[in-house]
Amino acid sequence: MILPQPQHLERRDGAYALTNATTLRADDASGPAADALRSALGPATGFTWGPPSDPASAAGITLTVDAARHGPEAYSLTVTSDGIEIIGGDAAGVFYGVQSLRQLLPADAFSSSRVDRTWEVPAVSITDRPRFGWRGTMLDVARHFMPKAFVLELIDLLALHKLNVLHLHLTEDQGWRLAVEKYPRLTEVGAWRPETLVGHAHRPESEYTFDGTPHGGFYTAEDVREIVAYAAERFITVVPEIDMPGHMLAAIAAYPELGNGFKPAEVWKRWGISEQVINLEDSTLDFCRDVLAEVLRLFPSPYVHCGGDECPKTEWKASESAQRRIAELGLADDSADPGGDTRTPEDALQAWFTGQMADYLAAQGRRFVGWDEVLEGGGPARLPDDVVVMSWRSEAGGIEAARGGLDVVMAPCQHVYFDYYQSEDHDAEPLAIGGHIPLAKVYAYRPIPGELDAEAAAHVLGAQAQLWTEYVPTTEHAEYMLFPRLCAFAEAVWRDGSGEIDAYDVFVAERLRPHLERLDALGVNYRALD
Repeated sequence: MILPQPQHLERRDGAYALTNATTLRADDASGPAADALRSALGPATGFTWGPPSDPASAAGITLTVDAARHGPEAYSLTVTSDGIEIIGGDAAGVFYGVQSLRQLLPADAFSSSRVDRTWEVPAVSITDRPRFGWRGTMLDVARHFMPKAFVLELIDLLALHKLNVLHLHLTEDQGWRLAVEKYPRLTEVGAWRPETLVGHAHRPESEYTFDGTPHGGFYTAEDVREIVAYAAERFITVVPEIDMPGHMLAAIAAYPELGNGFKPAEVWKRWGISEQVINLEDSTLDFCRDVLAEVLRLFPSPYVHCGGDECPKTEWKASESAQRRIAELGLADDSADPGGDTRTPEDALQAWFTGQMADYLAAQGRRFVGWDEVLEGGGPARLPDDVVVMSWRSEAGGIEAARGGLDVVMAPCQHVYFDYYQSEDHDAEPLAIGGHIPLAKVYAYRPIPGELDAEAAAHVLGAQAQLWTEYVPTTEHAEYMLFPRLCAFAEAVWRDGSGEIDAYDVFVAERLRPHLERLDALGVNYRALD
């Protein structure tokens, strides 16, 4: 009935009839949830729902925050023939109660136009809470730019599924998507590529063909403020990612002095990993801090993602400047981490760079998030204590980081990479990067690896699904890759694991199939189950 499945739901006799005469009362903290309820159900029902004319009389719908009753993001939802009451442990909890209330109504309630029918909410008693505080979705807007309108629509869909983090991957070799006032060429030059590779990158370069069509776009400061505010109203944190020190070819194309000078730089029109990375001169570190300063002004998120993945060391090995920095820092003789694993001086150099950016963010009251490659410079002991590791190549990096006392977000490509094929029959699917992650595999995912003891498991903040867009050029294609897998992921990060988890076929029959009717009403281009 409700997706993600509540921790406790008891069906009772009767129903509550919603009419235009229904009244709604909300305390101050529940104001955003009340606005969300009116906004969500108003188009289909035509109802506006004001407060009772008599302050002493009971309302048909009551929304209240009571931290003594529930914890953060938790709520109770009670429906009787006399009315509806939602009590949340905080404002977010009330909001999630509203999302569950929406799903108690027929799928017609999700229509954007008026539906002439009666509206009844079945009588239920629900108590619910999330297992994880980080329930994230990453959208890569750098490989293929996604317009602001789509980002806002996606935020609404994340909120419906009680997901609370939108990670925007804003910069890449193939495009820079954030306007930075101090460095206008980042978007004048870096936001645009002349053309894009046609077909798969996993073939000889001699066979490459390109579409001949320029591609680009970026978000202005005003766009970002609108996205961030829209997400905040729906209790979603927008986590920005500025990838560094690798995946920065678009920035180097805009400002060549950031590079190592071995060959000319242009915004990349192909996929893969470019060996052109930034140098680590003082002026380049200042550039990185300047960009992060702009990010901090625009994004209030306590977390800032700085990438750190897939950074080839080829140029640093050949660069006199990089080798001089290695010598100055004494990294040439520092070739083993505390666990005894060998590393190159260039690995240590990246670890030093990570520390520089993490220290800068910490001084501004923010936390550095990096992909699991940030561990390669010597493991958790070499990183500041407040760094968050996002484990993507497998769960191994997350396990290492959690055991080393660092907080972790699990994002393993084997389970939650939604740019992978949804079927083993690749010819029946749109072009994808490879792999195979069917819906059932996502539903079965457990964010806490069994190898972790209770102390280490406490460092797992949650999990995140990723949609990389090398092969996802349109918003319709993005929806197809996200849904319905994101529905299964929402359950994976909401359920607390204290009780028995429904079998996959029960999930599909009892919750997902009815839920797809809601997505139909919302116009979502999801992949059909059959």
